[in-house]
Amino acid sequence: MTQGADTYVHFLGRREIRRQGGPPDTDLVHAIQYQSGRPVTEWRSLGNPHTDPEKAARLGAPAAAVSASGRVYVLVRNAGGGVMLRRETPGGKWERWHDLRGSGVHDGLAALAHTSGRVELLAGGENSIMWWRQHEPDGELRRELTMPVRTAPGTASVIETAPDRATYYWIDPGAGGVVAHRLGGWPIPLGGAPVAEPVAVVRAVLDGYDCTVLAHRDVAGQVMLAACGTENEQSGVWWSQTGEHSETAPALAVDALGRVVLAVLGRDGSLRVARQSGEPGLSMTPSVPV
Repeated sequence: MTQGADTYVHFLGRREIRRQGGPPDTDLVHAIQYQSGRPVTEWRSLGNPHTDPEKAARLGAPAAAVSASGRVYVLVRNAGGGVMLRRETPGGKWERWHDLRGSGVHDGLAALAHTSGRVELLAGGENSIMWWRQHEPDGELRRELTMPVRTAPGTASVIETAPDRATYYWIDPGAGGVVAHRLGGWPIPLGGAPVAEPVAVVRAVLDGYDCTVLAHRDVAGQVMLAACGTENEQSGVWWSQTGEHSETAPALAVDALGRVVLAVLGRDGSLRVARQSGEPGLSMTPSVPV
């Protein structure tokens, strides 16, 4: 799922249709919600970069970003462990698939559209992480850097923390904790004991300061929360229990009043939401079902 500057929400998914005597028919699908509270459009197929059914079935899960011009970028791991791109044209049609290369890429791509309109991408591989960036809005996505750093598959997330600068978060498969990283620097360990899934991240103003808020759940499903000054993770991050339990990865957002919002999935399968209280710091109210 991703949202553009026009507030339209884009939903992407990987679809399998099982059939007898062979691999499933696999493609990517896309739908749009034009306004909160309204139904989404019908799901439309974006196809598959592979024509061979065996390779098509090994296609990964999609990631997406929307540029400032409203063009949707869909990125996915292919059967050979590289990255493929399909994006909208300015007129709303879809370009052909583009091979961005790469090797040994895991699922769990992290894509971001900056406020400037430039799109960038991080992909974790077997023993490295790879970046692709645009030098101008809606330009070519170019491979920029490869670092010999391991990431737990499917755990990367990203947020813009300064104009045209992204901070990535992932889980260190060796130490087991959360790591923060910005292009050109070294990974910063943030501790915690998360399960192997993406870390939730959002920027918010806390007590008048620009802060980054993080959330993850531990192996027991307990949701942990932390905050630090934006791009100041090296000063220390302290994880605290929220008292909330989630059956899946938690999500974070900021509401119209500037409050941090935490969404979790309860044991009964219900969606529950906790909001920042009026107390100083990052105190949260107990969650309520939606």
